[in-house]
Amino acid sequence: MGSSDPPMNDIERPVESPCVGNCCLDDSLTCLGCFRSLEEIKEWGLVDNQRRRVILQNANQRKQGIFTEGG
Repeated sequence: MGSSDPPMNDIERPVESPCVGNCCLDDSLTCLGCFRSLEEIKEWGLVDNQRRRVILQNANQRKQGIFTEGG
């Protein structure tokens, strides 16, 4: 990126994987490390940033559900 190029905004910046290296699937095929479903993990490398943000939102909702249920 040259000095005259505009800065990347959040939409253009690549969305990083939430993988924490603690990969273990529960009975519903959800990773206990990052809370993505197996299907979301498989599609991660193939989808755009918009879809990745949806996956992250889904994973965060799963994570919050586990912690609010006391699991």
